[in-house]
Amino acid sequence: MKWNAWGDPAAAKPLSDGIRALLAQALGVTATTRPELQLDEVRVRPSSLTEPDRAALADIVGTAHCSVEDRARLLRAGGKSTLDLLRRTDPGEQDAPDAVLAPGSEDEITEILRYCSEHGIAVVPFGGGTSVVGGLDPIRGPFSAAITLDLRRFDALLDLDEVSGEAGLGAGVTGPRAEALLGERGFSLGHFPQSFQFATIGGFAATRSSGQDSAGYGRFDDMIRGLTAVTPAGVLDLGRAPASAAGPDLRQLIVGSEGVFGIITRVRVRVHPVPATTRYEAWSFPDFATGAAALRAVVQTGTGPTVIRLSDEAETGVNLATTDHIGEQQITGGCLAITLFEGTAEHTESRHAETRALLTAHGATSLGEAPARAWEQGRFSAPYLRDALLAAGALCETLETATSWSNLETLKAAVTTALTGALAESGTGALVMCHISHVYPTGASLYFTVVAGQRGATAAEVMAQWAAAKTAASEAIMRTGGTITHHHAVGADHRPWMTDEVGALGVEILRAVKASLDPAGILNPGKLIP
Repeated sequence: MKWNAWGDPAAAKPLSDGIRALLAQALGVTATTRPELQLDEVRVRPSSLTEPDRAALADIVGTAHCSVEDRARLLRAGGKSTLDLLRRTDPGEQDAPDAVLAPGSEDEITEILRYCSEHGIAVVPFGGGTSVVGGLDPIRGPFSAAITLDLRRFDALLDLDEVSGEAGLGAGVTGPRAEALLGERGFSLGHFPQSFQFATIGGFAATRSSGQDSAGYGRFDDMIRGLTAVTPAGVLDLGRAPASAAGPDLRQLIVGSEGVFGIITRVRVRVHPVPATTRYEAWSFPDFATGAAALRAVVQTGTGPTVIRLSDEAETGVNLATTDHIGEQQITGGCLAITLFEGTAEHTESRHAETRALLTAHGATSLGEAPARAWEQGRFSAPYLRDALLAAGALCETLETATSWSNLETLKAAVTTALTGALAESGTGALVMCHISHVYPTGASLYFTVVAGQRGATAAEVMAQWAAAKTAASEAIMRTGGTITHHHAVGADHRPWMTDEVGALGVEILRAVKASLDPAGILNPGKLIP
């Protein structure tokens, strides 16, 4: 991906006239695009890795796979949050890891971790680089240097059990490559988070990712049947059967651990045959509460849509769900819902019919296929729009949480109030939009998109503006019974709230696991554990 923006530069999305008009009318943002900092203008923090350390690490992976060049380091300097992208507009010195290593085997990773433990060098695992919570920041802490361990060479389909419906994939396999490799054999993983085009299998596991098809195929942690992780204390090879009563499930120590406990090198996942058919239908609800009740009825009845999501009035009003028409004539009043069904022709027909009957009984009006198809076509492109908004002087970021159905409206109102209040204190109005993106029998996630005017003459001032708003939202989430993160992970950004999330004893358990698996504390310092 581009060093200072999301994704492929060729896919960048300029602001439409409709979006520019919306920014001016709602937020007073004139949308005058500022020039971006070019790569050859960037000053990168000099590497603090000593020459003996560099040579020793190069001996392990080979000179071609150990780089201290500025460009290689800068491309792995962090993730793609709004704070990351604002930081990269600063003409001052940019922080970056002190070296980039790309090992080609688990034995090489073992040797790297042994050397770094002995010589006080932090190790930050790197997959697709899509973290939006500071999960890839090269935090050195007490260590002399921090290296990035890039897993791109772990990029193979290792095995496929067509009878059992299980596949082994290297941690560096990206979402599209996983689908291509499995598709050649007639199978699919079906995991499509917004980061799908760039994120990796190892990253999905390390962050407990949830994809847009989760209603049909589950979260990524639901798909995991086994995994291998290399730790400074040894190698964990976990998952012997589809289910087991052999004590606590140790896979769960690694899933969601964000590289703090070990380096995930391979993941065994549940797969399914490529769907024979897909059905689409979009819906309009008069208001968010009515739509949420309908989604609850669907998931609690178990009618089985592959995708079901609901935009609130604000998100529907600006057409955020169909990214090619944001700010233009809206599809519908009220709230837009999207449903999608995959499988055999008979299965999709029966599930679609049962879901359709439930939604209609709960006040939905059908909008036909077109809006659902438009959502699917543009579902990975929203981050490109954020790049253009930031460059035009708007502040744009997302955050997410989850709670029970009975608490959903209370949590949504609390987070919206916290965001608008904090941004008003900085001197700007704010457009806060929300959708339900993942549903469960007992609750659902809430995914917020926030757009406001940037306030501050420097990148640091704008970063402080957003940090204050994010803190207010996070405090509201914890105060109102939500989780600090549903699928973006903890990283550095959510770390201050982990004690509230799991309790003081829970934090002590995490620290005990860390001490057992990583006694020197070199793995991804400053993340996850308070």
